Amino acid sequence: MNKLQAMEVFVQVVDAGSFTRAAETLQLPKATVSTLVQALEAALSTKLLHRTTRQVTVTTDGAAYYERCLRILSDVRDAEESLSRTRLSPSGRLRVDAPTGLSSEILVPALPAFFERYPDIMLELGSTDRPVDLVEEGVDCAVRGGALGDTSLIARRVGVVNFLTAASPAYLARYGMPQHPRDLERHRCVNYFSAKSGKIYDWDFNRGDERIEVAMRGTIALNDSNAYVEAGLAGLGIIQMTDYLLDRHVGTGRMVQVLPDWHSDPLPIHVVYPQNRHLSAKVRVFVEWVSELFAANPYMNMHATQRRPAPAPAPATAAAPATA
Repeated sequence: MNKLQAMEVFVQVVDAGSFTRAAETLQLPKATVSTLVQALEAALSTKLLHRTTRQVTVTTDGAAYYERCLRILSDVRDAEESLSRTRLSPSGRLRVDAPTGLSSEILVPALPAFFERYPDIMLELGSTDRPVDLVEEGVDCAVRGGALGDTSLIARRVGVVNFLTAASPAYLARYGMPQHPRDLERHRCVNYFSAKSGKIYDWDFNRGDERIEVAMRGTIALNDSNAYVEAGLAGLGIIQMTDYLLDRHVGTGRMVQVLPDWHSDPLPIHVVYPQNRHLSAKVRVFVEWVSELFAANPYMNMHATQRRPAPAPAPATAAAPATA
């Protein structure tokens, strides 16, 4: 038995809470994972895991051994990196998760430079607006926006995003241009809901000392940022989305900024990773790369203020605001 491999497998089973998920993350047959843990238990003459048909939980001895394994594996990786080229040229599979709009608009276009710098990393980039469980799903790190509810994760703030409120010219020609956030209560909007809780997010507006929160009415709600922007372009209603996704559409006249004198609360952006995992070289360089990328981006850097695109031509006609 390879004792270090068995330790790595045991740690992954505890983290994932499942032999099946651990096997998928490690890309090993489930039988191999089970055999290695059994061999480890036999060598230690103690039971490390409680197994049922539904879940796997750690025993008291297993919990103590798990903490020792984390430290041992971390020391081994540190020793390997200090004596190899890994520190300068990290390699291996890196699993990252990021929001869809951020992936398509910011991360993916910059990846050629990342791979030129780190050619031996094999990146698996999951793009979803759903907050994934990093440990259970075997994700090394994630880029997330907003308040961080999971205190078990280590977070590094790397940027901030601002929002624009906008609508298509066709929508405004039919329903009119709102002059105040309260006018939005009589308009149609495209709502955005949390993929985790299902809650529809309210909209907020600030101007000087004034602050207004509006629960918008609409006939459609989405939870994907790219689809959300497309709904606005299709004239389904007013939308409120990140400026880096809307600026070009406002610049070309496909969207018109609404209430330009008001701004919404900015959203902090963090890179998060599990605190019980050794911060490997490939995760470390990715976090540093994202931090550099956002610092150089006028939309994403932490000192960014809301950008104000040049207004597109106003619609030729404007009817009364919608009441439905």
